[in-house]
Amino acid sequence: MMLSRAKPAVGGTPPPGDRRRKKGKEVPQLEELLAQRDFTGAIALLEFKQHVEEEDGNLWIGYCAFHLGDYKRALEEYEALTKQATCKPDVWVNLACTYFFLGMYTQAEQAALKAPKSGLQNRLLFHLAHKFSDEKKLMSSHQNLQDVTEDQLSLASIHYMRSHYQEAIDIYKRILLDNREYLALNVYVALCYYKLDYYDVSQEVLAVYLQQVPDSTIALNLKACNHFRLYNGKAAEAELKNLTDSASSSFEFGKELIKHNLVVFRGGEGALQVLPPLVDVIPEARLNLVIYYLQQDDVQEAYNLIKDLEPTAPQEYILKGVVNAALGQEMGSRDHLKIAQQFFQLVGESASECDTIPGRQCMSSCFFLLRQFPNVLIYLNSIKSYFYNNDTFNFNYAQAKAAMGNFSEAEEVFLLIQSEKIKSDFVYLSWLARCYIMNKKPQLAWKLYLKMETSGDSFNLLQLIANDCYKMRQFYYSAKAFDILERLDNNPEYWEGKRGACVGVFQMILAGREAKETLREVLHLLKSTGNSQVEYIVRVMKKWAKENRVPV
Repeated sequence: MMLSRAKPAVGGTPPPGDRRRKKGKEVPQLEELLAQRDFTGAIALLEFKQHVEEEDGNLWIGYCAFHLGDYKRALEEYEALTKQATCKPDVWVNLACTYFFLGMYTQAEQAALKAPKSGLQNRLLFHLAHKFSDEKKLMSSHQNLQDVTEDQLSLASIHYMRSHYQEAIDIYKRILLDNREYLALNVYVALCYYKLDYYDVSQEVLAVYLQQVPDSTIALNLKACNHFRLYNGKAAEAELKNLTDSASSSFEFGKELIKHNLVVFRGGEGALQVLPPLVDVIPEARLNLVIYYLQQDDVQEAYNLIKDLEPTAPQEYILKGVVNAALGQEMGSRDHLKIAQQFFQLVGESASECDTIPGRQCMSSCFFLLRQFPNVLIYLNSIKSYFYNNDTFNFNYAQAKAAMGNFSEAEEVFLLIQSEKIKSDFVYLSWLARCYIMNKKPQLAWKLYLKMETSGDSFNLLQLIANDCYKMRQFYYSAKAFDILERLDNNPEYWEGKRGACVGVFQMILAGREAKETLREVLHLLKSTGNSQVEYIVRVMKKWAKENRVPV
């Protein structure tokens, strides 16, 4: 489970196991306990024999502690054995495996190289080469793999960790054909299908194993993750309830994973308490903590957590792209936006992701940052059926539509958005106001302004309304906007805009395209300005009003 650990650890106290009661007073044999995988009972028996019969059972105690997940105890036993003059050479590879599961990879390699050559040693060096990203050593160990089950399972594991999920599935299925009794391989196949986003297929494969082992921590956790993807967090959490109520050794083995996933299922609840200690223990913990910071609008913390991460999987590239894009927009940094665009392009153009939904989202984001909106729409149109009620998707889709001048459709999509957070964002308000104006609904744009509190954003929205309405010959609302701008900032340009808009309203009245009653308000707007030109303009308008019997 913890093959992806990156942070060194020293385990914890031995988890409580379920001792198996035996009938009568007969003392069970070690072989019997090992066959039943009762490692807690086996350790108790070995310790008893050491105390009473002074037998040397350290090697077996180390073995049992390792399989119980108590790597600290196993480490102590194996290290003690290596210091003895009569130490068997094979102990070194056992010690190396223990180091590996504690995330102490340098020590694991040193110990493994002291062991005699064997299949286990080669498999361990194979995984260490992957951890160290040493392709030369990886290929060397790969060439030493044999066509035996253990080696093929090790190869499948590397394929899985390098995101080559289909190759891993092929190996697992080939082994299952000859070994139907290897039920646990169904869990590995289900994991691969989960990673490929085939959640329903993953559930079907997983069911085969759960019929035989209904209390498996790893299998039930995967089932919960599938439910999370297929349904929602509540459905996923319900699947984990039996596990969290349990105190079995199986649950202890996966406790950190369960705690991590419960945070995800609950929408980030308890993230700051649970996730930080799990960073680099569970690979997704860092990514989910970054997502939590982004959801809290703490972009800088998200960036600090991910900036040194060397991405290896599509999800890591995507998240680094999102963080850099958010930070670039917040700071106005072209460098961060360029980095984000490159990450998105890398994922979107990759052979494995180009035809996936995330891959197409990445390409749309790449072109969005490049402001190439025709290409943005090509990619978003190809996946919009999957995101009809997704506010974030609709927000980006509507912006792209509006940027292409398709204001009618953009308005419809903007109005589908339900998120109050997005609807209060100035980008949303400004684009929706522009759509209203371009769609000849300036009164709705004006209502958007009236609902806003006085701020820098409301001032900017006024400028947009004033200028866009002027361009679209919607002079009445342009004049109202320029009038408020002139009161807020004594800039000559606002008077010029207001003057032009008022004259424009007068022209529209003369042409019969604006109600005559509007002239009274226009005159009121003009009189609020102490400019020498006002008197002449007002006189002309009043003269016309008198001649046409329009009350002003």
